Amino acid sequence: MIILHLSSNDISGGAARAAYRLHQAYLQHEISSRMQVGNKKSDLHTIDGAENRWQKAINLARPQLAKQLMGLQNSPNPIIHSPAFLPSGLVQKLNSAEADVLHLHWVGSEFLSVEDIGKLKKPLVWTLHDMWPFSGAEHYGDDSPNARWRVGYDAHNRPKDHRGIDIDRWVWNRKRRAWKQPIQIVAPSQWLADCAKNSILMQNWLISIIPSALDINTFRPWDKAMARQLLGLPQDKKLVLFGAIGGGKDSRKGWDLLQPALTKLAKQIPDLAGVVFGQSEPLDPPQLGLPLYWMGHLYDEVTIALLYSAADVTVVPSRQDNLPQSGTEAQTCGCPVVAFNICGLPSVVVHEETGYLATPFDSDDLAQGIAWVLADSERYNKLSENARDRAVKLWSPEVVVKQYLEVYESAIESHRQNRP
Repeated sequence: MIILHLSSNDISGGAARAAYRLHQAYLQHEISSRMQVGNKKSDLHTIDGAENRWQKAINLARPQLAKQLMGLQNSPNPIIHSPAFLPSGLVQKLNSAEADVLHLHWVGSEFLSVEDIGKLKKPLVWTLHDMWPFSGAEHYGDDSPNARWRVGYDAHNRPKDHRGIDIDRWVWNRKRRAWKQPIQIVAPSQWLADCAKNSILMQNWLISIIPSALDINTFRPWDKAMARQLLGLPQDKKLVLFGAIGGGKDSRKGWDLLQPALTKLAKQIPDLAGVVFGQSEPLDPPQLGLPLYWMGHLYDEVTIALLYSAADVTVVPSRQDNLPQSGTEAQTCGCPVVAFNICGLPSVVVHEETGYLATPFDSDDLAQGIAWVLADSERYNKLSENARDRAVKLWSPEVVVKQYLEVYESAIESHRQNRP
């Protein structure tokens, strides 16, 4: 079986890294796999990107054109939007590719247009990394009972604080017209699977739940003292770790919810310190009453694994998230995780077994969860052991690959039956 993964990027961003890791897992299990990406940053020869400077320049310009278009819609939603209106020029290449299955991942930033996806003729599998595939142009949005992706985008249910052209509605209607045949869907979390099942676009599509794969040999518990020494972190502190691409700049990741929790804990636990990665120290860092260590952007997976091993607890205070890899990576390294009991986080953390799920979005309960994890050394060791054991059972490449192979077989059979 030959799999061709389609992703806007190969290693830039959490969704891209999830696709890249799955691709690598296939290669390690001697499954024929390639990736087609818009912006290639790695040097892996099984990944195809822009072939010349002109194509690279076009690929860099495409998101900027989309951004200009999105400027016609005035929305308070700050999360990235993808109108997906520019033809990619890849459809003929993909339809003639030597591949049994085309596996879509995160295809935003004008990598593929809505219409491109509808023109793909091979068996399709699509791993959802956010809400865009069943929404309008937004990648994350309202999750209420009356959310537009649940009931349909019409002129009467547009939020009152939206202005300008309703591009979300325009994109959603294009999806309805272009995607005539159901696509086999994979959701990494129960929450995102439920969202897709309850959406107008995907309510009749086949949806499976398969988590993202992690290399359990790289992401494993390393010696804590050694990890701290290598990373220049103190040996005599309880370290609370927070990580997100862009650090505290993305409100969805909840850095503003973690800060009051750390301020409260600083008065209760004298030897507490915070560690932030995904962002360098800002010009005006927050004053929380405890030391903060800013690790900047980390790209090497061994270094990231060492950081999780150096920490005592990882906090994922997201307001909305699918299956955040900062949570799965941490637990694979034996680091308990504290998060809010919301969206895909219950698929990451088992409450009081591998960490703590706090009441959304209660910073006091978040602080309580961190304190609870750190309070008892015997309990802590059990949490750490449980986290690692569960990670190996759920997120090991061999476990995830086996599940995907079954989905591919189903997609191939469904395509054969529905082919004109």
